[in-house]
Amino acid sequence: MENSNLFLRDWLLAITFISATKQGFSALELQRQMGFTRYQTVFDLCHKIRVVMGKRDDEYRLEDMIEYDEAYVTKATSSKKKKSKRGRGTQQKAIVEVLAESTVLEDFTNGELNKSCRYFKMNKIDNLKAKTAEKLIKGLIDPNAVLQTDESTTFSNFEDFIDVHVKEISSSKEGKFNLKWAHTAISNLKSSLTKYKMVSEKKLQNYLDEFCYKLNRRYFGERLFDRLIIASIQPYWQSSG
Repeated sequence: MENSNLFLRDWLLAITFISATKQGFSALELQRQMGFTRYQTVFDLCHKIRVVMGKRDDEYRLEDMIEYDEAYVTKATSSKKKKSKRGRGTQQKAIVEVLAESTVLEDFTNGELNKSCRYFKMNKIDNLKAKTAEKLIKGLIDPNAVLQTDESTTFSNFEDFIDVHVKEISSSKEGKFNLKWAHTAISNLKSSLTKYKMVSEKKLQNYLDEFCYKLNRRYFGERLFDRLIIASIQPYWQSSG
């Protein structure tokens, strides 16, 4: 908010609208609600708030049992006139790595297993090379964690820096169970992104940060506004002592 040309009231009102719903909030809708004439002003405002969300969640590492999978999400592309590739190399899709910190629960009445989930992380990645995944996992996951993935060759050497690595075919019964929350998050993410006019690859991480920030605080209710205000001012009061 510091050195901004916008009034403090505008910032607080924008945070109110964005935190009032568990779903994503588009700049176009915020422009309509706040009565701004310039779309770019509201667009920049939304992304500054999303950056704050991402910085806040960057402070946490995932631990215990972690589900890890990758997703392909549609992005805006300027190569409409060119013939697009199909499959993994398509210019219309961006690669997103999805991690979910889950816990196995047992129903003592019938012995059935289920899973609960606490936190999620999502990051845009440039490729599916093992080194890319390895770098991300080292930075986001506790080395004592149990990592659950499918049998992709991308995940072949994680045992060198993760305590336990469990691999299953994603379409199998075990694979569907092990990656339950990662797959649920991917489905919800794709649905959430459809409400935006377009999502450029340059800004995609900001949209992912908003999605995860709200998902990780899905039970906060009205407290989400207060937490977002605290996250916004935290870098300032930490640096000022």
